[in-house]
Amino acid sequence: MAITDVPAFAHLTNADIESLAVELDAIRLDVEESRGHRDARYIRCAITAQRGLEVAGRVLLTASSHRSAWWAGTATLGAAKIIENMEIGHNVMHGQWDWMNDPEIHSSTWEWDMSAVSKHWRLTHNVMHHKYTNILGVDDDVGYGVLRVTRDQRWSPLHLGNLFVNAVLAIGFEWGIGLQSLELEKFFTGQSNRKIALEQIREFRIKAGRQVFKDYLAFPALTSLSPAATYNSTLSANAIANVIRNVWANAVIFCGHFPDGAEKFTKTDMAGEHRGQWYLRQLLGAANFNAGPALRFMSGNLCHQIEHHLYPDLPSNRLHEIAIRVNDICDKYDLPYTTGSFLMQYARTWRTIAKLSLPDKYLRDTPDDAPETRSERMFAEFGSGSADGQASTARRQGLKSAIRVVHQGMHRPHTGGSPRYSR
Repeated sequence: MAITDVPAFAHLTNADIESLAVELDAIRLDVEESRGHRDARYIRCAITAQRGLEVAGRVLLTASSHRSAWWAGTATLGAAKIIENMEIGHNVMHGQWDWMNDPEIHSSTWEWDMSAVSKHWRLTHNVMHHKYTNILGVDDDVGYGVLRVTRDQRWSPLHLGNLFVNAVLAIGFEWGIGLQSLELEKFFTGQSNRKIALEQIREFRIKAGRQVFKDYLAFPALTSLSPAATYNSTLSANAIANVIRNVWANAVIFCGHFPDGAEKFTKTDMAGEHRGQWYLRQLLGAANFNAGPALRFMSGNLCHQIEHHLYPDLPSNRLHEIAIRVNDICDKYDLPYTTGSFLMQYARTWRTIAKLSLPDKYLRDTPDDAPETRSERMFAEFGSGSADGQASTARRQGLKSAIRVVHQGMHRPHTGGSPRYSR
C-alpha cells in the first residue's frame, strides 16, 4: 500500500537525507544565479511562436470548406493550444518567469486559453499538488477523484468503468481541471466556505462562458464571412483543436504521475517533514519520459516531471540540464530515477488504470510491491528498511539495490532457508 515511512522506504539515514537536500539546494542556487537574458529570450520567443501559430491556424480555417485547409488549420491551432497550455500557461503560472518582473509574463496576471480559472488552478496545483505530492487524502491529483490509481483507494463497482472514465477525462481534460478546482463535493456536503465557493463557481462560469463564446461562437461566425469557410467547418475545427490539446495534456501529465515507480504516500508523511524529506518525496513520487528538443518543448518540458517537482518555479528551459545533475545524485544515493520512452510510460498508465478497475482479489501482485504501488513493508522479510546503523560500504546500498534484492528473492528457488515470494 502507500508509503508511511519515506526514509525507511528509501533506505537512507537522516544524514543521507540532509546531504541530499544540500546537493539539491545547490542546484537551485546555481540556476537562480545564472538566470538571465537567454532565459528571458526563450520565453518571449515561445510566446511569439505560439501566437504566430494561432494566427496561422485561424487564417487557414478561413478556407476550412476545403478538407486540406481544415486539417492544416485544425492541426496548427491544436499545436498552438498545446504550447500555450503546456510550455507557457502552466509554467508561467508556476512563477518560473516572475524574476523578470514583466507584468505580461507573471504568475499573478496570466490567464490561459482553457476553461479553468488561473487563480483557482494556482491554489489547487501549486499548493495542494506540489506541496503535498501524491499524499492520499490531500493531493486530489491522485486519481482526480474519479479514477482508481492505487490499491489504497477502496474498490467499488464504479471502478469497472476506469478505462471509459479516463478516456472521457482525456477528451474533456480542461473541464476536469476547471471543475476540480471548485471542489464541488465539499460544497455540496457543507465542508467548504459557502460564500467563497459560490464566488469561485461564479468566476468559473464567467471564464468557461468566455471560452465557449470565443471558440464556438465568435471565431466560427468570423470565419464564416469567408466564401471558403462555413460556421460549422470552423466550429468543428475549434472543437477538435481543443480535444487535441486536452488529450495531449492528459497524456503528458499522466506519464509524470501514474507509471510504474511513481510512489504514493500516506498523511503521516506530512508530520514534521523537513526540506530533505520533501525533496525525497518529490524524487520518488514523479516520473519522467525520454524526449528530444521538439518533444520537450511540446510537453512544456514536463518530460522532466521529476525535476519540475523538485524545482517547480525554475524556468522550464533549464530542466534538461538540471536533469543530468539530478540523475547523478540519484545514482550517488542509489535511488531510482524513473524514466522511459513516452509510449512505454503512457502504456503503463493505461495498464494501471485497467488493472485497478478490478477488485483486489483478482490482482496478482502483493499490495506492498506492485508496479503501481510500493511501500516500506515490501522489505519486511529482509529486515529494516532504514539505513541507520548499517555498516558503511564502498558503495551506498539504497532503495535501488534494496528493490533488486527483494525481486531476486521473489524468484529464488525455495530451499527452506530463505523466504519464498510469489508474484
